[in-house]
Amino acid sequence: MATMAECRSALDTLSGNLAGADGDVRSAAALDRSLSCHIKDLDVTFIGRLSGGRIRVLDTVEGPPREKAEIRLAMTGDDLVAMVNGELNFAKAWGSGRVRLEAGFRDLLKLRSLL
Repeated sequence: MATMAECRSALDTLSGNLAGADGDVRSAAALDRSLSCHIKDLDVTFIGRLSGGRIRVLDTVEGPPREKAEIRLAMTGDDLVAMVNGELNFAKAWGSGRVRLEAGFRDLLKLRSLL
C-alpha cells in the first residue's frame, strides 16, 4: 500500500508532467479549478488547485473531501502511484471504476485529452 508521502510525491510528479506538456494536454491543464484527490485506502484527501498548468496541493485532510471541488478524483494510493509511473492507464482505470473522476460537463470535455 502506497504511503501518504508516496501519494504526495506522485501528485508533485503529475504536476511537473502537466507543466511540461504540449498541445491538447497543455490546454487541458491550463484550467483554473479547485481539485480534490481522495485516497481511499488511506482515507485522506489532498485538496488543491489546478492552475497555470500545475497542481498545487494546499492541504491534506482526513476522510473524504469536506467541500465539493470542481474536479474530484478518488482512487487508491497504489493506483495513483501506478498511473503517474506509467504502469496504469488512466482511461482504462476510469472505465473499470478503479479511478473516479467527477467534474462539470465542460471540464470533462476539456480533460478528455488527459485520458
